[in-house]
Amino acid sequence: MRSRFSAFAVGDTAYLLRSWHSTTRPSRLDLDPGQQWVRLEILGTERGGMFETEGSVEFRAHYREGKHSGSLQENSSFTREGGAWVYVGPLSPVVFD
Repeated sequence: MRSRFSAFAVGDTAYLLRSWHSTTRPSRLDLDPGQQWVRLEILGTERGGMFETEGSVEFRAHYREGKHSGSLQENSSFTREGGAWVYVGPLSPVVFD
C-alpha cells in the first residue's frame, strides 16, 4: 500500500498499473496533475502475512488540489500474483472527504 501511495504521489502510472491485479487493472491510467498526494494513514490491516496470499488494508490518503485539501478513505483488497502483492480493488465504497 505504501509503495502505491508513493507512486500516486510522484505520478508513476507504470508502477501503479504493474501493481494492479490483472483481472481488475484498467487498460490505462490518467492521473490528475493538479492533485498532490501528501500523506498516508494506515487505519488497519487484515491478513496479508508472509505466508498468506490475500489481505486487506484500510487507509486514508490526504491530498491537495489547488487551495482545497481533502482525503480519500478505502478498505482495499490485495492478493499475491506471481509472488508479488497486487491491488485488487476496494472492499467497500470509497469515501472522499
